Amino acid sequence: MALAPYRRLFKIPGVPTLLLVGLLARVPATATGMALTLHVAEVMGLRYGPAGVVAMASTIGMAIGSPLAGRFVDRHGLRPVLAVTTVAQAAFWSCAWALPFPALVVAAALAGLLGLPVFSVTRQCLAAIVPVEQRRTGFALDSIMVELSYMAGPALAVAGITTLGSGVTMTVIGAGMSVAGLGLIVLNPPIRSAEELVAEAEGGKTRVSRRQWLTPAFVALLGTAAAATFVLTATELSLVATMNQAGQTAWVGLAVAIWCVFSLIGGFVYGGLSRGLSPLTLIAAMGLATVPVALVGGGWHWLILALLPAGLLCAPSLSATVDVLTRWVPSEARGEAMGFHGTALLIGGAASAPIAGVVIDGMGPQWAFVVAGLAGVAMVLAALPFWRRRPAPATVVASPAAAAVVEAVEVAETAEPASAVPASAPVPSPRD
Repeated sequence: MALAPYRRLFKIPGVPTLLLVGLLARVPATATGMALTLHVAEVMGLRYGPAGVVAMASTIGMAIGSPLAGRFVDRHGLRPVLAVTTVAQAAFWSCAWALPFPALVVAAALAGLLGLPVFSVTRQCLAAIVPVEQRRTGFALDSIMVELSYMAGPALAVAGITTLGSGVTMTVIGAGMSVAGLGLIVLNPPIRSAEELVAEAEGGKTRVSRRQWLTPAFVALLGTAAAATFVLTATELSLVATMNQAGQTAWVGLAVAIWCVFSLIGGFVYGGLSRGLSPLTLIAAMGLATVPVALVGGGWHWLILALLPAGLLCAPSLSATVDVLTRWVPSEARGEAMGFHGTALLIGGAASAPIAGVVIDGMGPQWAFVVAGLAGVAMVLAALPFWRRRPAPATVVASPAAAAVVEAVEVAETAEPASAVPASAPVPSPRD
């Protein structure tokens, strides 16, 4: 049954709590872009050009900060990074609404650089908690949570600014980010499994060289992730432009929501399959399925129906890239690798918006569907030669002694009371 993999997943200790906290933490994070855009364009009255400058500054900061945060998590643990980024977000959002435009641009860049890494941290911790054979289901469910957060966050930001004003809304976002950071600090989910910690201990304290995992194949993987968000962003802009041109603007919100539901369904089905697919196959198929949408006419309901095949592949495509990353990258570098993955997603979306905009303005929104789909396929084809030279899976092989220590870790974590663990026999904690 399709539900059986999810039942097994939710029986793993810590998984339900991590997914729930990750979902709630992502809602304010997904509201930030829309809140900044509306604040600058509408409340400050500077139109959408300056709003784009603020969004660009924030995006550049996040693109740089994401792998840096992941590297610090790998080296120093989760809590120090969460503490610094939580304070930074609270400081920015408590005063962003009152800053003049030049100061807001600089502050947005710094806030992006010190962004709360809720997306990468949730995935990194999920990889530590969930066994390799169940990760595809876990990441598919995580992609569903991401879709839900993107359905809620921007909509709440629009509703808040239009009804309460940007000052209250941005302050609430700051409070939400603070609660999200504090929740993750209290939860402190493991960033490595017990087996991975034991394997690291047996191998000594040597750090993993980037050359071991930052290979051409890994860069190709990042390219496929960027291709996925390129197709998705261009498709969304094309959908909105097509409906606006047809005088159906009032239905845009519903159309986008239905498209997100397609992705939710696709992610749920993919997570329940007995075998996964290569992200190259999924992203190429999504691109090819996007091209024929340009031929559809006759109303928005036919347009959104034509997006069904590509929509079903959205969540599976993104979750497949994360699953492959965790198989290729050693656990000691997983945080930094997840950060690079997040940067690739940002770059794909950021590059797609202006390209799709030029095509929409010059040739019409229908052609933007064609460009989006073919660009995604082209990026997959460019990655294919490097993909064939992919590294060996980063599996953990534990010795019999290591297995005994792992068992001791599990017993110690579930023992009542905790003081029953002898002080003379320390064991590594997966939360370190």
